Amino acid sequence: MLKQTRTFFRKNRTNLAIGAGIVGSIYLGANYVLSKLTDAKNRMATDRIAKENLRRRFEQNQEDCSFTVLALLPTATERILELLPVEQITHQLQEKKAARLAKSGAPSEVSFGALSIKDDDGVSVKSLKSEPAPQTGTGEPRPKKTKAQLWNELKITSITRAYTLIYTLALLCFLTRIQLNLLGRRNYLSSVISLAERDNESPISLENNENNPQLSQEDYDVNRKYLTFSWWLLHRGWRKLLSIVEVSVKQVFGPLNPRDDISMSQLRDLTLQIRKTVEGDGEFSTSWLPFLLPPNGDEDLVLREAGVIPEHTTPDPTGTAQTSAFASSAPLRRLLDETSDLIDSPPGRDVLSQLFDAAFNILLEEKLAEQAFKVVAMPMPGGIDREGRIQEIYEVPPDAKTKVANVLAVVTRQAHLIGNGIPNEYLKAMEKVQDLTGFSAIIYSNFDLSKASPTD
Repeated sequence: MLKQTRTFFRKNRTNLAIGAGIVGSIYLGANYVLSKLTDAKNRMATDRIAKENLRRRFEQNQEDCSFTVLALLPTATERILELLPVEQITHQLQEKKAARLAKSGAPSEVSFGALSIKDDDGVSVKSLKSEPAPQTGTGEPRPKKTKAQLWNELKITSITRAYTLIYTLALLCFLTRIQLNLLGRRNYLSSVISLAERDNESPISLENNENNPQLSQEDYDVNRKYLTFSWWLLHRGWRKLLSIVEVSVKQVFGPLNPRDDISMSQLRDLTLQIRKTVEGDGEFSTSWLPFLLPPNGDEDLVLREAGVIPEHTTPDPTGTAQTSAFASSAPLRRLLDETSDLIDSPPGRDVLSQLFDAAFNILLEEKLAEQAFKVVAMPMPGGIDREGRIQEIYEVPPDAKTKVANVLAVVTRQAHLIGNGIPNEYLKAMEKVQDLTGFSAIIYSNFDLSKASPTD
């Protein structure tokens, strides 16, 4: 038996060798394929985790943008309300009405919470809430104005204030999205690079390392200084904007009398005329960069005024545009340059236009339609928003009209809600603009290391 077995193997050793080789090759090949499949599976799992973490961090970043806007907006709102004191003008009109009633012998009880032009045409303007008018700083009596002058001033001031606040809110929302998404991308890259340097041999899991400080002190200082540049819009930019809006409002609404009737279509047309003046029309669109960022050379001014660098910082004796090490920091300069490019880019301008559309739509098509034209909201067929609530629409009849004074009353109230409302319906409407989210995603995911590298 043993001899026969040896004879068999001797006669078939070539075939057996070939067979063993084939089996071994199959085994090795199978192991190789399995290892590659395992590697591919691990890479897919890693990529999936990375994408999920990136998505989650991006969404958190957008929520942070909302909170940041709500935190910064009152700074500009307070100054705009102070510079355009509609309530003081209302108070003066109420005083004139009280004096007139006292002279005529009529009951002198007058509510300072309401303003009326009933004496002229039987139409009341209510809910123009007023506050006691502060005395002038010099103590001199305020110059007397006629009733017509006060109504005209009230008209121009109330519309200018509301429209300026809309533009300021939209610009702040836009700038904050750019800033926080640029920094979010920068911090994300910093954490990835830090993990790669820590262990070059192990795969980078791209986990969320936000709770583990990865930024150097230098990067932290750059981020802080970069965010400080919203100071320009909150203290200087809105003033330039207000002057443009005011001139346009005087031209467009100047001829109107508070007793005049106005339809929704007329109000839309008048508002559109103002918007064309402020925003530009067609190819001649407004560059929003001067309203959002300081001109080159004024970076240190912003940082000093915001208290980020000492007041005693002295200019560079060479007289160059970059006057100190603070403003000439390469990472900070790169962030500001990229911000400028995004603001002036065609997609950026288009997004801003959509933000303006969203806010003016809330004011005209919802608030004024309901409160001035007394239109009842109707549910939209099949309209459900992202929060699961039924969407409503206001359809103003073509022949529906109201007094200009009623429009002023609503606009006056809405100015406070635009600037200080919590929750802020106008900001929510802007955040629902899909192109704003898309624009933010492009900024956040633009991992061009030549632009986005955290360090030089």
